[in-house]
Amino acid sequence: MSDVEHSLAATMRSAVARAAAARGTTSPNPPVGCVLLDVTGTEVGAGATQPPGGPHAEVVALRAAGERARGGTAVVTLEPCAHHGRTPPCTDALIAAGVARVVYAVADPNPVASGGARVLADAGVSVEGGLLATEVERGPLRAWLHHARTGRPHVTWKYAATLDGRVAAADRTSRWISSATSRAEVHALRRAVDAVVVGTATVLADDPALTARAEDGTPAARQPLRVVVGRTDLPPDAQVLDGTAETLLLRTRDPAEVLAALAARGVVDVLLEGGPTLAGAFVAADLVDRVLAYVAPALLGAGPVALGASGVSTITEAHRLVVEEATMSGPDVRISAVPARN
Repeated sequence: MSDVEHSLAATMRSAVARAAAARGTTSPNPPVGCVLLDVTGTEVGAGATQPPGGPHAEVVALRAAGERARGGTAVVTLEPCAHHGRTPPCTDALIAAGVARVVYAVADPNPVASGGARVLADAGVSVEGGLLATEVERGPLRAWLHHARTGRPHVTWKYAATLDGRVAAADRTSRWISSATSRAEVHALRRAVDAVVVGTATVLADDPALTARAEDGTPAARQPLRVVVGRTDLPPDAQVLDGTAETLLLRTRDPAEVLAALAARGVVDVLLEGGPTLAGAFVAADLVDRVLAYVAPALLGAGPVALGASGVSTITEAHRLVVEEATMSGPDVRISAVPARN
């Protein structure tokens, strides 16, 4: 890779960081990051997609750059849009600003908004796609790209378990299997998703708040939608009903019905934190798109396991996954894996 390509890759990663900071605030729009370089390759503007109705990443970056954008390069995580929605097309803004080159990571799969690269090229802008595409697709755009391609929310099943696969001891105690570092990561993840889903059994057994908390333990400024699935009534003093964040009660056990109801509300990114039964139902329905496991260096030998019945009766029916990443989270091992179908 040449020095120029190294520099562009670093700039793209900077755009990804911008997008990551916006994740959770843009749905149903994608969290996009953009960095603008002037004719010398110096960064002169950067931005991320604002909440719905606000400017897209390219426009934020262009406003920061001003006249310095003319003749420069826009590095953006997603192909600039070419349609007029709540805001004008980003392609028009880039052309009007005199940007000479656009480098993007991932083509827009939305047929309504796609075609930006062609519009830019027709206007004389040099366009290149595919820079760090795999890296970007696994980043902040993962859920939105899935939603754009399938029409349903992206589901990450997150759980914490011991080395022998237990999510609680025989007496059902589970606090805390994972480390403080892992728990802090989960709160950061909650701040970034649109909704957190559990079953009524989890609420009755653990009385979780399902809120996102800051490092000092106070509620975060932005909270996900709390979703409780099942037909069992909840006690009125359940923490999930405390008003800290919006809570949606869905009187169904059908994962497809759950996702349909969430999609109707504009939910794109779902964190499934339910117990073994609910997780098993989602896996059996082939509606888990990513597994995020925190494995603690501990052994229990008895107690509930992470996954309940998931439609497997023999080894040939196992749900096979591909590991994307395995890294340390404090003393725990964090594993990110996706179904082999992906």
